[in-house]
Amino acid sequence: MDLKTAVFNAARDGKLRLLQKLLENKAGDEVSRLMEEKTNGATPLLMAARNGHLDLVEYLLECCLAPVEVGGSVNFDGETIEGAPPLWAASAAGHLKVVQSLLGHGASVNSTTLTNSTPLRAACFDGHLDIVRYLVEHEADLEVANRHGHTCLMISCYKGHREIAQYLLEKGADVNRKSVKGNTALHDCAESGSLEIMKMLLKYGAKMEKDGYGMTPLLSASVTGHTNIVDFLTQHQHTSQIEKINALELLGATFVDKKRDLLGALKYWKRAMDLRYSDSSNVIHKEEPKQLIMAYDYAREVDSTEELDGLISDPDEMRMQALLIRERILGPSHPDTSYYIRYRGAVYADSGNFERCINLWKYALDMQQSNLDPLSPMTASSLLSFAELFSFMLQDRAKGLLGTSVSFSDLMGVLSKSVLEIERAVKQSQAPPDPVQLTKALSIILHLICLLEKVPCTVEQDHFKKETIYRFLKLEPCGKNGYSPLHLAVDRNTTCVGRYPVCKFPSFQVTSILLECGADVNCRDQDNNSPLHVAAANNHPDIMNLLISSGTHFDSTNSFQQTACDLLDEKEMAKNLIQPINHTTLQCLAARVIVKHNLPYHGNIPVKLETFILLHR
Repeated sequence: MDLKTAVFNAARDGKLRLLQKLLENKAGDEVSRLMEEKTNGATPLLMAARNGHLDLVEYLLECCLAPVEVGGSVNFDGETIEGAPPLWAASAAGHLKVVQSLLGHGASVNSTTLTNSTPLRAACFDGHLDIVRYLVEHEADLEVANRHGHTCLMISCYKGHREIAQYLLEKGADVNRKSVKGNTALHDCAESGSLEIMKMLLKYGAKMEKDGYGMTPLLSASVTGHTNIVDFLTQHQHTSQIEKINALELLGATFVDKKRDLLGALKYWKRAMDLRYSDSSNVIHKEEPKQLIMAYDYAREVDSTEELDGLISDPDEMRMQALLIRERILGPSHPDTSYYIRYRGAVYADSGNFERCINLWKYALDMQQSNLDPLSPMTASSLLSFAELFSFMLQDRAKGLLGTSVSFSDLMGVLSKSVLEIERAVKQSQAPPDPVQLTKALSIILHLICLLEKVPCTVEQDHFKKETIYRFLKLEPCGKNGYSPLHLAVDRNTTCVGRYPVCKFPSFQVTSILLECGADVNCRDQDNNSPLHVAAANNHPDIMNLLISSGTHFDSTNSFQQTACDLLDEKEMAKNLIQPINHTTLQCLAARVIVKHNLPYHGNIPVKLETFILLHR
């Protein structure tokens, strides 16, 4: 074990004497260097503070002159916090004496993590009231919000820490502050079910505002199923009749899909129905839909007590009611709307009703693509779910199950929507797409193409499929490390999509159809690797020969001056199956000589040949 690791372990485990022994007789500059170095992303001081070793913290600060502000990575409840200063870690872990010592040695009370979380917010999150008081007394800023705009008061409300929320309010915390998405501390109380704190916020002047999705605290409580909040707010003097009705109907939908309590749902729907008809001269009718939805099996919302009573004999109809109500009240842009449509589809799939599942998922995907940003995690999750479902239906052990046949139309429809998602991402004007998210989407598309090759189709359908793939390739999407679709098709890591590996990569079949549809056989990634280099690194001679026959330049080099042949494993058969002499031309040999001897060629040969020589550098 090297000295750096030994010092880190001693600080982490609270072994002061061992640490002193390790550092004795070490020069000051070496000790300073060790204090700034990180093991597993953290300095010795950060680890000592995280674990509450006061004696070690003070030794590191006073004897080793450890920098008090250098942040790093710490783990809390399985989550890694990046850029956390020692004071933040001690505050989050509840070590008051360490907090006092760090502040006494000059730590900044408002230093933040990479997500802009302060030590005060960390203490509020885990309910350390004594540390909250101490930090505020030492001028901690109550209003510094994290990257999502969530303040210390908001997180205290969400976590249900009443005493901390009360203390912050007494110290002047802004009770109506809004987050990036427009929610307030009242919303956080509604989502967590903290009724006592909500009543306290109202006494301090909290207002019933709508968030960015148009959600009031009352609707937020309905969505999360906190009946205590719903019951309280429906009695609130400023809550209108229609708000009460919507909240009760939405709560009923939550009882259906989240709590799986159909009788409970009926109870709240009946309360809402009674309110609709409470004034015979002013009945509040539901808004009529423009059209009935096929994915919902053309169901319509009930509009009378008699129809409501009849639902108890048809649980499936009740589930459709819940989806209809949620879409009407929340709207298609709210993430819960499409989430529960997908959830209901998954339940149908689990029971073997794949047709209902596919119809619901398609409807949810259309909703997401119409309302969410390109490559939204929710949309990507929908596409992945389709790839998994189709893979499950096409695997050998599922083929004997009733109704597991996959139609070309269903597969092709999802492929088209996947390509649309790439098109939306590539053409958006604000910023280039996230390479990691783009790679996931590209991998899903390649899996769908692979699955399509397993499904019979007509000549016209085959033409449409290839036309769609051609349009996809023309977008020239590049994912992580600059990988094109062709790079991904010849890489074994692309197999890691979904739970049912019906399609395995490198895939000769997918590579072949990509080439047929116009994939650039000489495209390069960030390290100047062509698909041939990647295929060689994966030791796949059949694909290498396919790429070579399609016109790839055999002996071009990457950024490390390696040819594809250099990447082949000597122990593998692939080395013997690729014969370099068969693919090397006199042009290649001449270019190598020019590069090897650094001969002057610029301006002495045609520009086209200069480009050719560059391939051999």
